[in-house]
Amino acid sequence: MVESRTAGDAPDIAAHGIIGDLRSAALVSTDGTIDWFCPQRFDAPSVFAAILDEEHGGAWRLAPTGEVTRTQQYYLPDTAVLVTRFLTPDGVIEVQDFMPVLKAHDEEHRQRLVRRVSAVRGTVPFRTVVDARHDYGRTEAEPEELDGGVLLPDGHVDLVLTSTHDLVVDGGLVGAEVTLHDGESALFVLEVLEKGTQPSPDVVDDTDDLLDATTAYWRGWLERSTYAGRWRGTVERSAITLKLMCHEPTGAVIASPTTSLPEEIGGERNWDYRYVWIRDAAFTLYGLLRLGFTDEAAAFVHWLSRRIGEADPEDPAYEALGPLRVLYTIDGEVPTEEHSLDHLSGHRDSRPVRVGNAAVEQLQLDIYGELIDSVYLFDKYGSGISHDGWCDLVTVLEWVLENWDRDDHGMWEIREDPRPHTTSRLMCWVAVERMIRVARKRGLPGDIAAWGHVRDEIYGRIIEEGWNEELGSFTQTEGSDVLDAGLLLMPLVKFCAPGDPRFLGTLEAVEDHLVTDSLVFRYDPGADGSTDGLDGEEGTFSMCSFWYVEALTRAGRLDDARLAFEKMLTYGNHVGLFAEQVGLTGEQLGNFPQAFTHLSLISAATNLDRSLG
Repeated sequence: MVESRTAGDAPDIAAHGIIGDLRSAALVSTDGTIDWFCPQRFDAPSVFAAILDEEHGGAWRLAPTGEVTRTQQYYLPDTAVLVTRFLTPDGVIEVQDFMPVLKAHDEEHRQRLVRRVSAVRGTVPFRTVVDARHDYGRTEAEPEELDGGVLLPDGHVDLVLTSTHDLVVDGGLVGAEVTLHDGESALFVLEVLEKGTQPSPDVVDDTDDLLDATTAYWRGWLERSTYAGRWRGTVERSAITLKLMCHEPTGAVIASPTTSLPEEIGGERNWDYRYVWIRDAAFTLYGLLRLGFTDEAAAFVHWLSRRIGEADPEDPAYEALGPLRVLYTIDGEVPTEEHSLDHLSGHRDSRPVRVGNAAVEQLQLDIYGELIDSVYLFDKYGSGISHDGWCDLVTVLEWVLENWDRDDHGMWEIREDPRPHTTSRLMCWVAVERMIRVARKRGLPGDIAAWGHVRDEIYGRIIEEGWNEELGSFTQTEGSDVLDAGLLLMPLVKFCAPGDPRFLGTLEAVEDHLVTDSLVFRYDPGADGSTDGLDGEEGTFSMCSFWYVEALTRAGRLDDARLAFEKMLTYGNHVGLFAEQVGLTGEQLGNFPQAFTHLSLISAATNLDRSLG
């Protein structure tokens, strides 16, 4: 059987590509191991979680049995089909990994992990082993041999492994040893089934058709992109990555398909991102709308409308936290309590491994600005907001008008007492300002005069209380001297002109305190008054680095912006994917891939490209 990697030998977070079927996703490492997969849904308990624990997490390994001189990994052009190539002294084999998507909104969709191994040249023996560990590695599989395959049952779903070659059951493992000669291939399919459902007939024989249909789906989807600029390949890879984080059956958009990948190796900054953050989803729709993908925006607006419609003013949480929570499950439920999986060691011994996210109990006022801004853009570029949707937004705005000046935990979700965050005030201003725009453009009902009064009040508050005359900059919280990269959003959301001396002073202060080369820290947790309630340090925040590019672009510093953008692209991994952060030595840190990073890349690229002409 394939040897397990030790914790010290575990691949970097960035040493992975992603495949998915718009319901869940899997990470495939450059050594041919599927290190992460949650069957059925993004937020289901994992069956492969070796990225969080090499010994106990479970994995699907596939690699040549002899010496491997080099590996390469790439996507089939314009698709989410990932290819891992193994170069050996005796020949070359390639593994095509994909999760079939046959058509949009396929009511007969069946979830499968497909691994197609082909000998490109020479003769290469390889071995594959499926080590399914259900329920986040708590339970080892008990394989049952079937006609034509092996059943790997658990309490929630059934997994059925089929192959063109003989499968061998060894305890809780299922594997095969195959030698391929030039031009030959081997097929392995892991199908996810509801309890009591029969496996698909002839699924292995249909693999070529599944591959053709899946590549056609992705290429057809990408043809809708309106971007044709300098960084087309990079932007389109980011678009596909964002699409892979859309849950098609519900319209939900998750922040990342993983949990607890560390922001600091060996540290405690490990979070579960397999949820719908209102902030992240709103920004994601902004990125997709910029490229002409309006269907995803319509689906999420529909999902969001249900959440707003479910808000109950009589609920005690309504007054404390507002009509919307910071994050939801894919189905729109409030997540269960955050807890640790103590039986998992964490990525490279980074504990704890968390499920759930306590940020759901926080007040983060900025989400309302990001939400309403995305709806404003949908109304501008999409099919437009409905009457019921508008009424729901008016209800949200009424709460914002009464609560915008409260202290909160801010967009960075500090785990300390609430504070008067400038970016929260900023995004509340955006919420009111965009509602006024939509009402005037569409002639929709609303007390625009009263809204305008509060908008101006928020504006004055930011100018007076968020400004530090000594620093010549806006600051993270009112009356402080701490910088925050979120302030780079000011001209992006049209709060101020990019040439306004106050913003140029803020940009200069951010450069002095938070920028290292092209990389940007979101704030300085070591500065006085800037503790975030957590031990340890974090890397630079890649989304903020792309915000910096866009701020430079809008300020007219195009040479600086282009250099910073090109440098940032070098921190992407071998297939153009980004995690949340970049560490001291250039490694990617945090959950992977991260929607926030890819959408800010899209925004920076489109604005810079347009400015360069």
